[in-house]
Amino acid sequence: MSVRQFAYRMFYRLPLRARHRLVRVFSPTYIIGAVTIVLSPDGTRMLLLRQPPGRAWSLPAGLLDRRERPIVGAAREVREETGLDVRPEQLEPMDPNAVVHYKGGWVDMVFTTRVATDLPLNVDPAEVIEGRWFDVDALPPLTRSTAGLIGRYGYGPLAGTLAPDAP
Repeated sequence: MSVRQFAYRMFYRLPLRARHRLVRVFSPTYIIGAVTIVLSPDGTRMLLLRQPPGRAWSLPAGLLDRRERPIVGAAREVREETGLDVRPEQLEPMDPNAVVHYKGGWVDMVFTTRVATDLPLNVDPAEVIEGRWFDVDALPPLTRSTAGLIGRYGYGPLAGTLAPDAP
């Protein structure tokens, strides 16, 4: 019998509650966030936010609340950060929907929506310095994580350099 087989036999002899605790202790945990790529109806403009410290631009995003569905969290973050009334049913999951950042220990659940660019933006000054629409072919300086994320989906300076499912 191998060491691995022995370990599994011992593990399955433990009470269910003890097995669950062991799995929680030894399994990696990830922080889950929701990110939304907000585009104009024709897909030629992208809504970006400048957040503190304010040197680069990013997408509407944030952490999910406890037991919150990712699509609901994505709509909530767009609403909180931009003032745009985006409902969950207006969001579409990107493919892939989940982007795992192994080194950082977080997972981005990525969605997209299309919104009229003439709607007024009402950014939350506690979280956002400014929000603005940009041509997708002329994006401003982006945060590293934003450039990498939208590059997976064919936008920005890293478009085409990363496979959508690259780690």
